[in-house]
Amino acid sequence: MLHPLMNDTKWNELRLAMDAIEPSPLWSTLVTNGCRAAKDRDWYYHFRNGGYEDIIPVDIFAEGAEHRERILAAIKQIHLPGEVTDDGFRIYGYAEPGQAIDYL
Repeated sequence: MLHPLMNDTKWNELRLAMDAIEPSPLWSTLVTNGCRAAKDRDWYYHFRNGGYEDIIPVDIFAEGAEHRERILAAIKQIHLPGEVTDDGFRIYGYAEPGQAIDYL
């Protein structure tokens, strides 16, 4: 059974923060039915389409060092459960039992 880590308020804070970055970072979600969304750049409408309750993680893709720094600064201001990845960042909506999650 997955344990929720995020709520609608935190997802909305992430959505608005990423939408404000130029260029908006690409994102892709993995949802509870096992489907992974294609990469998308629209945080304002597409990211919230269908709600947030099924998002296990969202992967955020940085385009270069400066872009990565701006994304990380925005994530740190919100204080979200996640990790740094080779391509950018992963923000967790849920965790597996016993899974250790750090906050950025």
